[in-house]
Amino acid sequence: MSAISRKEVEHVADLARLQLTEDEISRYTKDLDAILAFAAKLNELDTSDVEPTSHATDVKNVMREDVNRPSLPREEALRNAPDQEDGQLKVPAVFE
Repeated sequence: MSAISRKEVEHVADLARLQLTEDEISRYTKDLDAILAFAAKLNELDTSDVEPTSHATDVKNVMREDVNRPSLPREEALRNAPDQEDGQLKVPAVFE
């Protein structure tokens, strides 16, 4: 018996606002059924000795130290600005 039906694929496609052809519905039904079967097979594994993780590999912070350094002088930063006013960049309004 299939883990997913044609009707369920059509329902998910409708929720995602996808217009699938008959061939695509058949193909996705078969593909999704294979994916769910594989996931079910993984559920059979004994993972009682496996520590839960949030990532498959170690995650390390690669950001540099936050060090206060001198920045560009205002005049140099504004030199190529297309529009400026009172020593600040002037941009189009975002809100009305």
